Amino acid sequence: MGRLYLIQLDGRIYSCRHCRSHLAQCDELVSKSFHCRHGKAYLFNTVVNVSVGPLEDRMMTTGKHAVADIFCNSCQQVVGWKYVLLLKHTSISSPVLIKPQ
Repeated sequence: MGRLYLIQLDGRIYSCRHCRSHLAQCDELVSKSFHCRHGKAYLFNTVVNVSVGPLEDRMMTTGKHAVADIFCNSCQQVVGWKYVLLLKHTSISSPVLIKPQ
């Protein structure tokens, strides 16, 4: 296993609720109006310090989508999911949803 390098972001940020690793800058936030099975979710254009899990088809409130869970690189906890392919026409064009703290 190699050495872990995490990106440190400047300014106002969103971080992992488990280990406080930086995930996204506030200006990358697209929407707070998403929901997941655990509550609210935020849509971001870009995130850092995450790894992408395996692709799976998941039924969402907006239809069936190909998504992959994203994991914090520091603590390996699931922090959200990434839209990989939209299987039904939707207005979602940004890639990453993160569960808020």
